[in-house]
Parts: sequence; C-alpha cells; structure tokens
Amino acid sequence: MRRADRLFQIVQRLRARRLTTAAQLATSLGVSERTIYRDVRDLSLSGVPVRGEAGVGYSLDRSFDLTALMFTPEEVEAVVVGLRLVRAYGGPKLAAAAAPAVDKIVLALPKDRREEVERPRMYAPTRNAQRAVEGVIETMRAAIENHAVVEMSYSDGGGASTQRRVRPLGLHFWGSAWTLAAWCELRRDFRSFRLDRIGTYAVTGDTFRDEPGKTLDDYLRKIGAK
Repeated sequence: MRRADRLFQIVQRLRARRLTTAAQLATSLGVSERTIYRDVRDLSLSGVPVRGEAGVGYSLDRSFDLTALMFTPEEVEAVVVGLRLVRAYGGPKLAAAAAPAVDKIVLALPKDRREEVERPRMYAPTRNAQRAVEGVIETMRAAIENHAVVEMSYSDGGGASTQRRVRPLGLHFWGSAWTLAAWCELRRDFRSFRLDRIGTYAVTGDTFRDEPGKTLDDYLRKIGAK
C-alpha cells in the first residue's frame, strides 16, 4: 500500500470510531506501530486534528471533512481543467470516464464549495479533437499496460513507410499531436512515433519485460526529461 493511501485509510478509521489505538491501526494496515506513530504525527503537522497520544489511542472529530482539506480552489480548478482536456484529447475510454469523475469531485466537496467546479473558464473542444487517432490511443494504452509487443507500419516526414516491431512505453501529448515512446526492435534504440503517422497496427500476442536500458525511465533520461 502506498503511503498516501495508508494515510487516507488512517483518517477514515479514525473518523469511524471513537477511539483507535496504534496497535489496532498497525494490525489492520499491516505495518508496525512505529510507522503508525510517525504517520499520525505527520497527519497532525499537516493540519488534520488528531486527538490523543501514543499508548492511549487516537480519535478524530467526526465533523472533520477530509475532502475540504485535500482540495484548495486552485486544485479544484486544476482537476476540472485537466478532466476537460482528457475528455477532448484522451481517447474514448478516458473521455467517457471524465464526466463521472467530475460528478464525484462535486460530491466530494462540501455543499458550500460545489460551485467551484463550474468556476474554471478554461475549456477544450467538447468533440473529440483526436478522433482520427483514438483507435491507436486505445490500442497503445492497453499495450503499455500489458507490456505487449506491437507491430505497425510507420511513415516518416518524407512519406517513406517502414514496418516496425516495438515495445510501447508511454504516450505523450504535445498540444497538437500524440506521440508514442517505444523501444524499436528494428533500430535497436528508443524512438518516438507520431500516432497520426502510424498506418496499420496490431498487438502481436508477445509480451516483454522491463530490461535495463530499455525502460520508460531510460527513455526520459535520454531525452533529458528526467
């Protein structure tokens, strides 16, 4: 479990009971009591009103609203604008997920702050601006997730086409075009492919493992992005 998820679970457990001991939290979350003491201290320092002390138990005012603490007005704006961009440019599956995600943000906010969701005045096209490549986006997203090798035809800037067998590593959006970061088995090196220049494409059924020198982190270091 990620530390951020653990902190969230600690807050939820403290809200649910009148008094919770470090031992109970440690057992339910699968960590040591020392870890719980450190997490509770950090929650307190971040502004979460935890009551009690080590060796006795902890409690949290049930009126405490975690979401009100989590999102500043600027953070709400950032999330809403980001979801609007995903709806326009992220491919059909992510676009379909954007609207219910906004609804969940509305429900998560206190009632007196819900109008903040409508406040941002930054918009993206409501129609999918990447319709021509949305099929490629979905295929490559799935291939990245499943470590699946893809075979495809690709045309360079001069129109010359080659057949490529690649390991998809990441998708990058540059404002006007999507690119695929991949390890190209033909060139035996990293390559960045514009999705609108990919012709035919198919998942081969072969999979790959991350190898030193061929990972997304390696690619980002090579292009100076990490």
